[in-house]
Amino acid sequence: MNDFPALMLEEDGSTVRASIHRLSETALPEGDVTVRVEYSTLNYKDGLILNGLGRLVRKYPHVPGVDFAGTVESSASAEYKPGDKVILTGWRVGETHWGGYAGKARAKSEWLVPLPEGLTTRRAMAVGTAGLTAMLAVMALEEHGLRTTNDGEVLVTGAAGGLGSIAVLLLSRLGYRVAASTGRESQHDYLRALGASAIIDRAEVGAPPAKPLLPERWAGVIDSVGGATLANTVASLRMRSAVAACGNAGGVEFNCTVLPFLLRGASILGIDSVACPKSRRLVAWKRLSEILPMDMLDGLTTEARLSDLPELGAKILKGEVRGRVVIDPNA
Repeated sequence: MNDFPALMLEEDGSTVRASIHRLSETALPEGDVTVRVEYSTLNYKDGLILNGLGRLVRKYPHVPGVDFAGTVESSASAEYKPGDKVILTGWRVGETHWGGYAGKARAKSEWLVPLPEGLTTRRAMAVGTAGLTAMLAVMALEEHGLRTTNDGEVLVTGAAGGLGSIAVLLLSRLGYRVAASTGRESQHDYLRALGASAIIDRAEVGAPPAKPLLPERWAGVIDSVGGATLANTVASLRMRSAVAACGNAGGVEFNCTVLPFLLRGASILGIDSVACPKSRRLVAWKRLSEILPMDMLDGLTTEARLSDLPELGAKILKGEVRGRVVIDPNA
């Protein structure tokens, strides 16, 4: 049989409801490559979508899942052939285009990248959009001048989450001193095991800065929180350092003066993994496959089914999901 399971979101008045359907390939959206999905990931954005928040989905019914990895089943593109292993992140998949919470998906070939050597589809989704974003943030900070010889630590906010966990692991493997911010004491040992050299209470960096300039502290920051945390970390950057900003879980407001930018040469580097050029995605995935310790990555990862997603979507919004969750849509 060619039908496959899919988690379908349907709008009922002001409520979004999720249920599992059996679909045929004729239901899939347009695209020149059809992929048998082997794994997808649970991301914070998926939590918003599963709960009908943020107006990220405008048209229902909809299959969410903002990334996936699997095997090409059919292709009208010269770039991919049946049997190729591929990854898709970004390009509004799971938002305006049906995503990875299904046994099959269809997409444009330019949205895909080949699975790098050294990664399985499960491990690729253990990295997922969150890990790709973390790598893009590290690359941006290094291009800005971050080096292991710089004074100060690199701060990672939201460190116990998916993006934060991989950011801590990447930075520590590259030789940086990493300060990991979390609001949960229960996560301290977990973050130290990833390589954090210091644990910072979320309240310490999550309040609006008391002064336009705070004492110089961070050689760089990977911030997935935003809001007051972003303003606080900008105000405490060391001279000519930067924040790689890649999330707004704490809000989009930015209450900061120009003084950190004028007097310390502070920078905010916006990280967008959605429309990231393919050449840069390829570099990022190659570095991820080379740097990440795969056994440790497996230890950060739990596996779930489509039927688990409504509950998991609510938990990730409350900050109750640690590490990486991969979804096997065929389980």
